Amino acid sequence: MIRFILIILFVVLYLAIGIPILLIEWIIGKFNEKAKAKSCLALAQWGFRVVAFLSGTKVTVIGEENVPKDEAVLYVSNHRSYYDVILTYIRMPHPCGYIAKTEMLRYPFLSDWMKNLYCTFLNRKDLKQGLQLILQNIEYLKRGISVCVYPEGTRNKTDEILLPFHDGSLKMAEKSGASIIPVTVNNTEQIFEAHMPYVKKAHVIIEYGKPISMKDMSREEKKAVSKQVQEIIRETYLRNQELV
Repeated sequence: MIRFILIILFVVLYLAIGIPILLIEWIIGKFNEKAKAKSCLALAQWGFRVVAFLSGTKVTVIGEENVPKDEAVLYVSNHRSYYDVILTYIRMPHPCGYIAKTEMLRYPFLSDWMKNLYCTFLNRKDLKQGLQLILQNIEYLKRGISVCVYPEGTRNKTDEILLPFHDGSLKMAEKSGASIIPVTVNNTEQIFEAHMPYVKKAHVIIEYGKPISMKDMSREEKKAVSKQVQEIIRETYLRNQELV
């Protein structure tokens, strides 16, 4: 319980101190959008590193050399915990927006930081808004801003390795020309979700798969990409589960 309390206190303090910083970032963005993106990325990564440290989390990273450092990519990941975002965002080499649920907009200052970090918010009940969100993220990818999507659509709270994928989210790679990076995360739920409200030490494995480009694929190959990514994540998850 001490870890949980320390994390909550840190997050509240971080968001409180961040109020004037948000104003500063807004001013910076008026003159230099790239400088704003770079500073917001650094500040968010620092905050997440502190949360990971307070959580006592050990992370083993595999395949990080597969992530291009000079271009935007579409990260496609499994999703079992809020810590999936925290632990993967720390390692982003350049700005990256996550697709989050619209409920996150309820939280002041946190949602403002998320917007600064190019996050977009999906209303699962509004198909028109979902299309607009996909178009927005295609534009981000074309501008050099990576996007991370959880195609399961929600945190997996079952015993199944993966929930069914929503294939539409992978269209962002096809329409933008960005490569797909499969991301497999093991054991994050053991930090918090498996025993809420307690935060406990856990060993997390993050593995980045090789880039998948759809540029030269046939129509049939493009249709099979979602299943291909699912199988990569499924096989990687099973292999790495033995390491945690």
